[in-house]
Amino acid sequence: MAVCCWLLVHGLLFTSSFAHNEFFTSIGQMTDLLFTEKDLVRSLKDYIRAEENKLEQIKNLCVSRWADKLDVLSAVATQDPEGFLGHPVNAFKLMKRLNTEWGELESLVLTDMSDVFISNLTIQRQHFPDDNDQTGAAKALMRLQDTYRLDTNTISTGQLPGLSSAALYQSSLTVDDCFDLGKVAYSEADYYHTELWMVQALKQLDQGDQSGAVDAVTILDYLSYSVYQQGELERALQFTKRLLELDPAHQRANGNLKYFEYQLSKQKKVEEGDAEGRQKRETRGQADDYLPERKTYERLCRGEGVRMTPRRQSRLFCRYFDNDRHPRYVIGPVKQEDEWDRPRIVRYHNIVSDKEMEKVKELAKPRLRRATISNPVTGVLETAHYRISKSAWLGAYEHPVVDKINQRIEDITGLDVTTAEDLQVANYGVGGQYEPHFDFGRKNEPDAFEELGTGNRIATWLLYMSDVQAGGATVFTDAGAAVWPKKGTAVFWYNLHPSGEGDYRTRHAACPVLVGNKWVSNKWIHERGQEFRRRCGLQETD
Repeated sequence: MAVCCWLLVHGLLFTSSFAHNEFFTSIGQMTDLLFTEKDLVRSLKDYIRAEENKLEQIKNLCVSRWADKLDVLSAVATQDPEGFLGHPVNAFKLMKRLNTEWGELESLVLTDMSDVFISNLTIQRQHFPDDNDQTGAAKALMRLQDTYRLDTNTISTGQLPGLSSAALYQSSLTVDDCFDLGKVAYSEADYYHTELWMVQALKQLDQGDQSGAVDAVTILDYLSYSVYQQGELERALQFTKRLLELDPAHQRANGNLKYFEYQLSKQKKVEEGDAEGRQKRETRGQADDYLPERKTYERLCRGEGVRMTPRRQSRLFCRYFDNDRHPRYVIGPVKQEDEWDRPRIVRYHNIVSDKEMEKVKELAKPRLRRATISNPVTGVLETAHYRISKSAWLGAYEHPVVDKINQRIEDITGLDVTTAEDLQVANYGVGGQYEPHFDFGRKNEPDAFEELGTGNRIATWLLYMSDVQAGGATVFTDAGAAVWPKKGTAVFWYNLHPSGEGDYRTRHAACPVLVGNKWVSNKWIHERGQEFRRRCGLQETD
């Protein structure tokens, strides 16, 4: 600090002497320099006081809000980053801290002489999450909220299902966090979630939680408008009146009060039996969904609605499997379990070792990118809001472990993998999901895999490379089946009937990860090369 001040004063004095060195021959003129120096000393003291005040603000900010808490938090989090970030609240708060709060600190010290710190922070900020990342994390929390029917208080307190082994990473949301979630929903015109999170923010504020960025008036302003947009005039009026009790001069609230009262009086004049008006009020809630099977999908993700009768269940077995006495498995057969009967889905246990899975993850991590889907109209690969994961592709030639896994798939399934796609490795983080879809190309997508020249996807091999504390199931919406991740196991099913027609019962989805990290690898096996391995047939049955 002292060095920086000296450089500043020295620079000013040097400039002054250089510009006015002709005055030094006159005592009177040099007297002016004394007063100039006096002004410089006063300016220096003002500068030091300003810097001390600024440093005190920075110190207070860091000590009260970050330093002590984040020091402990960072020590715990960095011991098991995946476990820590497996809690969706931790992931959201990390995004928010790096995108918002560190930015506030940068703004506070921008005029500081701490060039090294500012330079370092500015350079590092280019790698920080941006507004889009923070918004994505907020949407993920709301997606989990809907899928698993979690109330805002459950999420805010961090008391999520499946936390028995991750309690160490439990975290909570502040008033400001809840308000920010509501604002994200508001910016998307999602007034349903805006209301939920603004109510939670107001509740925590009323309970005595502190906020440095938002007050009850601001929350009530958002709240009254969001419930009005959902057709709840009476509640909008109540929130507006409460706002005006706190701020009688609030211009927008005063205007809304008159408008809401007028609209409410009109509404009351409508006959009680008005079906249209009643229906409009009763349909309050989330916006119309583009996914017709949303409710079925979410029920299965929660472990509800599984359609398997006890009689059907009794026909499912576990067995040792050697694939018709395959030379590699005659002595050491694999454990095969029936997961479902129609369509037939089987699970293979202990199919890969921990060492092999870690090597696959190691190979995939540097090249993980946002997963894409094939546009059914254009055939172009593109990202989609309904597939939230990162993936990478590994060829058999890249490492012996990949080649070994491919060979194992061929030996166990009896299908030729030389025409299969490369091994796709995917990671589903906070709120990661893939909504209901088919793995095979349908009749209205004749060119889905034309570029590969290997025919349609006849079968899918899905290897789970991690356990998931909560959520993350693979569900089959048409069949009513749910398969839960289990590290080291793989599930296998045919996408096509023996006739070559698509099996529409295999429509499936990857449920959002609630707590934990989900690592999987897929092997999509194609038709070409299977002519003598899976005989074709006329019947579309298993």
